Amino acid sequence: MKTIDITTTQNVTIEYELASLRDRFFGFFIDSMVVLIIYSVVATIFSIGLFDEASGLTMNLVGMLLPIGTFILYQLISEVVADGQSFGKKAMGTKVVRLDGKEPGFSDYLLRAIFHIIDTVFSLGVVASFLISSSNKNQRLGDMTANTAVIRVKFNLRFRLEDILKINSLEDYEPTYPEVKRLSEKDMLLIKTIIARYRTHRNEAHQKVVNELVLNLRNQLDIAEHPTDKIGFLKTLIRDYIVLTR
Repeated sequence: MKTIDITTTQNVTIEYELASLRDRFFGFFIDSMVVLIIYSVVATIFSIGLFDEASGLTMNLVGMLLPIGTFILYQLISEVVADGQSFGKKAMGTKVVRLDGKEPGFSDYLLRAIFHIIDTVFSLGVVASFLISSSNKNQRLGDMTANTAVIRVKFNLRFRLEDILKINSLEDYEPTYPEVKRLSEKDMLLIKTIIARYRTHRNEAHQKVVNELVLNLRNQLDIAEHPTDKIGFLKTLIRDYIVLTR
């Protein structure tokens, strides 16, 4: 299992599991089936007489470019609209992220889509398979050009907040920090990940990440308290969030 560390714009380093070649192959296969359906609909429109006056050369050109164009547009639009997850990626629990911690933008998705021409279309997937298998970050050319990688998120999507601290009953629990409602479940899972990383690697670097996270949360939630037990503080935020949002 390959992993990658990405530092977010809040200077918090998170470890992600990279999507494997198998994950990406099956995701690509599902996307290809979706494209085939879309292409069949578009091709039917071309064949019902709307373009009867078009020349044979024009129709041959359209016949060559339409499948490729449909595929490229699908990849671009699906990732832009679904925040880095096409239908295939959603099914396989994977997602596109930038390596610098920023959110991928339209230009990033556009580069990824265009380089499918080399990675998968003209090479029949050989170039993409070779690069994903051999590169340190499981990147194809489109990823390298856009400074992106594909990570696995299925574990986090299955993960319930109630499982974080093995809480069975919170009916009588009184939240300590009601301000935590300003955060999202994604924020909570980030906190959980950092706690897990700190427990696994108790070194100066991870302690610094915990300290910076606590400071950032205190500022964001307007909490004046200076917690001495920073991990305990983070756990309390998670408990409070569960109670206040479930």
